[in-house]
This record gives sequence, structure tokens and C-alpha cells, in this order.
Amino acid sequence: MSEINVFARHEIKYLIDYNQRKLMEEAMKEYMTPDPHGQSTICNIYYDTPDYRLIRHSLERPIYKEKIRLRSYGKVSSSDDVFLELKKKYHGIVYKRRIEISESIATAYMSGKATEGTSLWLSDERDRQIAKEIDYFKSFYDSLAPRVYLCYDRCAYFSKTDPNLRLTFDRHIRWRNTDMSLTADPGGLDLLERGYSLMEIKTAQGLPMWMVEILNKGNMKKASFSKYGKAYESILEFEKNQLKDNGKELYNGYFISEHNDRNINSSKFYDKLGGGLGAGSNNGPGPIL
Repeated sequence: MSEINVFARHEIKYLIDYNQRKLMEEAMKEYMTPDPHGQSTICNIYYDTPDYRLIRHSLERPIYKEKIRLRSYGKVSSSDDVFLELKKKYHGIVYKRRIEISESIATAYMSGKATEGTSLWLSDERDRQIAKEIDYFKSFYDSLAPRVYLCYDRCAYFSKTDPNLRLTFDRHIRWRNTDMSLTADPGGLDLLERGYSLMEIKTAQGLPMWMVEILNKGNMKKASFSKYGKAYESILEFEKNQLKDNGKELYNGYFISEHNDRNINSSKFYDKLGGGLGAGSNNGPGPIL
């Protein structure tokens, strides 16, 4: 495989406005180079239990958390390769393992329509080991299903001197919980206000001094921001409003489990907020680390 499929690093997030982004982009010209692929639209499908066990646990900010997703770079066909990713965070370090397989096989496997043992489809020994971890994860968290589709436009940069230092800007972060397929057109409801970006610094070590100085100069503050978490909170808010409309009470945020077989129609949700939908709109232990 030409792709790097195992990562262990710190991921530091900043929610920044237009001027802060321009300040960082100008300062880093001397030290970083753009990804040769340029801007890309990253599409993801997050899998979870019927009661959203994974994301609820993650939002409690535990020492250890994990999630599983399918990822592609733009819209794909069923024969195109996608990434099946297992992402874990332990004591602030992010561990990501992924395998590259066709969209049709990945979707069938995650839906339970393919035989367990993804490793049988892979020739690389490291990929087979990753597949075993994914098999274990899938068997541990029973009833995993697609819960949220997320896409965003990303610009990525790499350090000219440190191969482990990477910086990304994500704009137009959109989510939906209908039409959850990587073969569908990207689109959904915006999570960020216009002009804002989510900046992520990914590093195996510390930050270079020039970057620390720019972060201080631009008053850029670390942010706890989970894209899937924010989408889930939007789902909660919509469900809460629905319960109020029906004269029901909310109990500790766990009413979603009462609607396991029904997804929220995100387009109706956006209409309720007064917006417009469109693709171009601005617990238990898991696998051992």
C-alpha cells in the first residue's frame, strides 16, 4: 500500500475566523508546503450503536475513547477504494488504524452482509492485523449502523523539515443522517458559521517556535471540537424540540434510544431553523492499544 495506514500523534484543534486563518497561512509559507492534491472534499460515515453509545461516551471526555468510520476523498463509485478507519484516543494521543478496500465490500462488511474476517481480503500483513482489530471492535459493539454522514472541504499542509508535522483547515463542515452513502453527492447542514474554519495541528512531538508565536499573535485558542459530536448535539436539539411539540419531557438526553429505527429528516430540521440545504452551502473497553 502506498498510503500510511497507521498513525500515532497529537491532534490540536483551533476554531478560527477568516482573519486568523489568513494570518496563519501567510506565516507558514516559509515553513510548510501545500498537499500536492490541493483542496479535497473529505466524506465520512460514522457508525454507532442505536443509542449512540460511542459518541455519548466520547463527549464525556474520558481518558480512552474510540470510533469507527468509512472515509473517502470526494464522491466515489461502489468499485472505488475507501478507508475503513478505527480511531482511538488515549491520554491525549490519537491512534488511527485503517485499511483500504472497495466501497461495496466495506459497506457490506459494516452492514453484516459480508463474512467476518476482513483480513481474508487483504494481502498485506499489517493490514490483516488492523482488520483483526476492526473485527473485534465490530463484534464488541453490536448493532453498529450508519448514524451520521459528514463532509468538509480540507486544505492540508506539511512541514518542509518535520515529516510528522501537518496542519489542516476544514471549511464547510456539513452533516446529515439521510442518504448515508459515500457514493452519494456531498452535502448537508452546516456546523460552522460562515467565515470560520477548524484548524488542526497534527504532530508526533511539540510545536515549532514560529507556530507558537503565530498562535499567540492571532489569539488562537485550543478548542474541543468533535465534528460527529456537534452533529449528534444537533440531532439531540431537534429531538428535544420534537418532544416539546408533542408535550413530552426530556430525561437526561437518552430519548434517542426510543427512536432507534427512525432517522431524523435533516432537510426538515434545516427548514425549521430557517436555513437552506445544499452541497455547496457555506461504554466498555475497546481493542487494546
